[in-house]
Parts: sequence; C-alpha cells; structure tokens
Amino acid sequence: MKSTSNPIGFFDKINSSVLLAVTPEYGQIKAARIEGAGRISPSSRPQVMQPEYRTIAGVKVRVAEGGKQNGPVVLLLSPLPQSILCYDLIWNRIGEQCRLVALDLPGFGRSEGGLEFMSFEAQSRFLDEFVRALNLKQMHIVGPDVGMPAALHYAIHRDHEAASLIIGDGPGILPTANGSIINKAVNSGFWRMMFKITGAGAFVDGGVRLALVNYSPSAEEIADYVASYKGRIGPITHWFATYPENLATVDPHLAELDLPVKVFWGDLDQFLLVDNAHRLNQRLKRSDLQVFENCGHFSYQDKADDFAEMILRWVSGGYKKV
Repeated sequence: MKSTSNPIGFFDKINSSVLLAVTPEYGQIKAARIEGAGRISPSSRPQVMQPEYRTIAGVKVRVAEGGKQNGPVVLLLSPLPQSILCYDLIWNRIGEQCRLVALDLPGFGRSEGGLEFMSFEAQSRFLDEFVRALNLKQMHIVGPDVGMPAALHYAIHRDHEAASLIIGDGPGILPTANGSIINKAVNSGFWRMMFKITGAGAFVDGGVRLALVNYSPSAEEIADYVASYKGRIGPITHWFATYPENLATVDPHLAELDLPVKVFWGDLDQFLLVDNAHRLNQRLKRSDLQVFENCGHFSYQDKADDFAEMILRWVSGGYKKV
C-alpha cells in the first residue's frame, strides 16, 4: 500500500540539507546507514496506537493507553522532535506483558503548552500532576531525549510513584558531551533563530536524517511530527537556551537517586554522545547500562526489537537485581 504524500516540503529539505552540511557528524551517520534508512518509507504501516486527548491540570495533552491491564505499568514519554507515535513500532510487543501509558509532554508532540513548559522543573511538575490524575503506581518511566530530564527531575524532586527509570539519549549529566548540532542550539542565538525561521519541516527532517541508521519512518509518522512542532520551534529553542541552568537542577543530585535505573544509548548518537551514558551509569547509585550497537539517537526505533526486549527483561524483574 502506497503512503501519503511526503510531508517534508522542497524548501524544508533544502534547509535541513544546508544544516547537515555544516554538521560534521552527519558523515559518520551516512557511512553507517543501511540503504533507505533515515528517509520516508515508500509504504505505509498500519498505526496500532490510538491516541486521545485529556485535560490534566488545565492542559490538553495527548495520551495513548493499551497493553495488558494487569501487567507492570510502563509510562512512555515523548522525545524531540517526535511524538508518542515513535513508540508505535514497539507498542504491541511490550503491550503483550505490560500496561502501557504514553504521554506527549506539554509543549512537545501534539500536547498543548509553550514557553511555560520549557524547563526540567515545569515538565516534572506536570508529570507529577499527570501520574496522580491517572492514579499510576509503581510505574517504570521510559524517557528518551527530552523525556530523560523530565523523568530524572521527577524522581529526584517529587514524591514520586516510580518503580524504576529507563532513560537515555538525553541530557542529565554535567559536563554534557554534545554533538555539534546541540552545541549550536545551546550556545548560539543565531542558530536558534535559524531553527525558528526554517520551521518544523526542516527541524524534523534534519533530526530524522541525523538520528537514524536502520529505520525508515512512514509519511504518516513524519506528518505527525511536523504537525506537532508547526509554529512551536521558538519556544522549543528556549528549552535549549536554558539547558545549562536546567542541568544544574539534576546533575548535583544523581548520586542521591536511590532508584533502579536502566541507562540506554545508541553508540552512534550524534546529538548527545555515548560518553554521557558511561559517565551517567558511573554516577548513579543503582543502574545498569545498555549500549545499542550500530544505532543512532532514536534507539527505540533504530533498534526496535532490542529496545522492546530490554524493557520487557527490565520490568519483568531485571530492575530488582540492580
């Protein structure tokens, strides 16, 4: 079955190509990439997740639920520049054994929210409200990318309901080992302005092309990501501008976190380098590290089968051994 039309426009592609041309790490990703990966798949794939909207603490957020209702509770947080649909590939597999709840964090994905949510503190405060509203208990929080600091801040600073954290490919430790694209977003007002001007299409296209070594997203999936960030890149850049001060609310407390933590990372992650994973694992009191080989930043898609198995092994008892 043929997919819908390409949601990435001609000028979006040009703008993302210009950005990637001044991103030295892109060559390493291109060299490792299997044929077709990082490009929109020519065929569509039926979507299994069924997202809906709920209003929590006055904010309209997109949520999906499913899986085995009496299984371990797994809460999946959206990454940037994607949405909860990034988990569609592994949804049924982990849902065979787990109760699943997925959340587009406020200000990200298709949830409401803007500048007021562009801090680790604001994300964890909302996460606390969300968990209480859904009465989630003893949950395992999966937090890649921007979901990682939200999960860490929540577990460190809130009276949390987490049984464990499954985090990776995101910020949480100082000094942070960034790829050049993150350094541009964090340190340069010029580049933040350029991201805002070029818009959501280029932002998503550049992110996908720099993040994927093995996976080809569908046009429907990419269309959801573009719609998620249309007109919202300005507030998103504020999240990067305040990155160092936000990290300072998490890094000093890492050794105090008395909770099982599974740290995961793609060895070819060019956004946040894998060195972050090794240092984070050393700093945490109770943690275990899994590095996915020949894998980019979107490890939950780039190594989907391995990622799903990692979650299932962890929540079925692995976390109790850490």
